[in-house]
Amino acid sequence: MIDKAIDNAIANGVTYGHLDTHHDLFTRLRKEDPVHWTEPDGYRPFWTITRQPDVLSVERQNELFINAPRQRLVSIDFEKHLKEQMGGRTNLSASIGTMDGDKHKQYRQITAAWFMPKPLKTLEERIHRLAHDAVDNLISRGPELDFYRDIAVWFPLRVIMLILGLPDKDAPYLQQLTSSYFSGSDPKSGDAELQAAGDVLTAVNKFTEYFDVVAADRRVNPKDDIASVIANSTIDGRPLEHYEASAYYIALAAAGHDTTSASIAGGVLALIQNPDEWKKLQDNPEHIATAVDEMIRWVSPIKHFFRTATQDCELGGTAIRQGESVMLSYPSANRDEAIFGDPFSFRVDRQPNRHVGFGYGVHMCLGMMLAKMEMKIFYQVLLEKVARFELNGEPAWVEAAFAGGLKRLPVRVHLK
Repeated sequence: MIDKAIDNAIANGVTYGHLDTHHDLFTRLRKEDPVHWTEPDGYRPFWTITRQPDVLSVERQNELFINAPRQRLVSIDFEKHLKEQMGGRTNLSASIGTMDGDKHKQYRQITAAWFMPKPLKTLEERIHRLAHDAVDNLISRGPELDFYRDIAVWFPLRVIMLILGLPDKDAPYLQQLTSSYFSGSDPKSGDAELQAAGDVLTAVNKFTEYFDVVAADRRVNPKDDIASVIANSTIDGRPLEHYEASAYYIALAAAGHDTTSASIAGGVLALIQNPDEWKKLQDNPEHIATAVDEMIRWVSPIKHFFRTATQDCELGGTAIRQGESVMLSYPSANRDEAIFGDPFSFRVDRQPNRHVGFGYGVHMCLGMMLAKMEMKIFYQVLLEKVARFELNGEPAWVEAAFAGGLKRLPVRVHLK
């Protein structure tokens, strides 16, 4: 019997900041109640989906399970506050992550070509330079530093700034806004929750103000960058609406690098905790590609997305009613014992590795190939110069139910 404490734990960001607690909880759900009706205090109820086949079933049926109207877990009070502050809207922005059907397809196509292998190949040399800069920075700061805050945060941010065509000097400001934007992914209570909502809305407004200036410039002086593509794109013959264009910029500028930072840092921690795998990777650098996939599976920086049923249906033998929402648990799907052999072991050469760290189906992460490419390049450079890492204090994970990874990774670096 699953008790109410389980429901509250699913919604509590603290659960996700303590990995043993988190994985023990979802392992139990996979075994005992994989399609679990969840009624946390202060939240609208939903189904928690923990087995990978059920997650994939939802992702495949994008007309039966839609993004609207509920994208991620926020409390009733948070929803009310957002609605009051945003003129009745319940989503922070009109990003492609909130869209369905033809509209989703149209908006995704605006920048899809930028994330294909051929265009990405043209960026490879510049991303290599950014990776060398990041590792050189690691060396100059060492031998003791916080790998997450000093290194992992900045490399993916500068890659995203490269494709958006933004000046390097703006990196600290954009990182500050990103941190505020994701603060609302950590469910809180009372005044702290409203403060978080205020931080998120402030970040959205400041992001919007920043990219209004960028877009105005690109409409007059278009360049070979994604900022120009968004600024000058049309849908059905009309320019993008301000709300939608702003959402596109924010999605790229925030989510476009935060999840990659989390995966890079989580990968370093996994290699520290599994020294045999670090040696295997050093001895066999051809495993970098599979190691990157394993790091993404291991960290699963996006913890969930919601979908809502458009009609009565069945999922994993459980009846789902029209209008009920399901929460797709990606970390749980990425530890599913029926899919992964020894899922709680970190293996740099794991094959096959059918993880869902980027989602699945029509809503699969647009930047998947870019994220994997920059991680591969970063670890190639890292392996050239670093002999090993060791912990220099206690690492800490973000206590967030929606998105996050490490927030602190103190290390000591030993160079070759």
